[in-house]
Amino acid sequence: MQILEGINWAILAPIVIIQLILMVVAIFDLVRIEKTDGPKWVWALVILFINLLGPIMYFIFGRRSY
Repeated sequence: MQILEGINWAILAPIVIIQLILMVVAIFDLVRIEKTDGPKWVWALVILFINLLGPIMYFIFGRRSY
C-alpha cells in the first residue's frame, strides 16, 4: 500500500489520539447526562461520524445549560 507509506505518522498520530479521546469522553457524557438540547440519538451520530468537530459541537451546543 503506497498510500500509507507517504503518511507522516508523527504528525497524524496525535490528531488521531485526540479524536479518539474526545469521542470516548463525549459518548460517556452523552450516556450519563439526563437531558440534552436535541435528541440523544442525533448527538450520538454527530459525535461518531463528524470527525474531530462532532464531539466539540456536542460539548458546545448539545449539553443543556441549567
